[in-house]
Amino acid sequence: MTHRIRIIGAASGLGAQDRRCADGPVAFHRSQAWHELERMPRVDWGRTLFPPDSGGQPLVERIADFCGDLATEVESALAEGDFPVVVGGDHSIAIGTWGGVARFAGAPIGLLWIDAHLDAHTPETSYSGAVHGMPLACLLGRGDRRLVAVGRAAPQVDAAHVVVVGARSFEPEEAEFLCRTGVRVIAEDEIASRGLPACLAQAAAAVAAAPAGFGITLDLDALDPATAPGVGSPEPDGLPLRDLLGGLASLAARPGLRAFEIAEYNPDRDSHGLTARLISALIGEVARPSAQVAS
Repeated sequence: MTHRIRIIGAASGLGAQDRRCADGPVAFHRSQAWHELERMPRVDWGRTLFPPDSGGQPLVERIADFCGDLATEVESALAEGDFPVVVGGDHSIAIGTWGGVARFAGAPIGLLWIDAHLDAHTPETSYSGAVHGMPLACLLGRGDRRLVAVGRAAPQVDAAHVVVVGARSFEPEEAEFLCRTGVRVIAEDEIASRGLPACLAQAAAAVAAAPAGFGITLDLDALDPATAPGVGSPEPDGLPLRDLLGGLASLAARPGLRAFEIAEYNPDRDSHGLTARLISALIGEVARPSAQVAS
């Protein structure tokens, strides 16, 4: 049973071309939005992790080392009965977050990936070479060997129980890879025709059926920049906020939820603190059911 919600800051922008997302966790921790959230019962800030000094290391090795530390922190939180909420940081942090959950679970997990992008490139297919465009592929066991085995032996997630929701900007190589792997992608056209609540309900059924439990990772660019301006790679349009909050609350009430992650918060773009308040609301929806569980 969950004793508390443990916030873990993942202050890395190493995987992105614009590295200002590294400032996201510290900025959120200092924000009024956080001070209001921490009034909730059993919500505490654990640690904020920072990448080690480079020491001449190749970039991929620095990312792997950071994700390894994050995986250990997440695994430790779970072992102590806490519910980890990771706040980043560019989306390469997902390699560490879900590697740690899978290692604790002892098996690949289910994962709901809410994002404007697919993040399923490999070094061979990437147009930019940026690792924050590769974490889902890494978790599925495809990519740089230093990244795919962060946590447990690859894969970290079970493709049959992975669903991407909200994709609206991606390359054909990513889509083809996920199709071959068996990952369900619910893109913007399907959401427009069926509605987000129906799509999230279908996704929830798939990810929550994973025997080893499941997680939720949310890239803030899944939302419209007018709603969430403080993001690393903003894309026009996006998911309706009210429906997303309702869907997260429903997911949080399902048994088997292991952790929650929010990625790509860029405070330099956060007009009037809108995105910080949004992060607080998102965490509140996921944390509230867990925070009410008796220890």
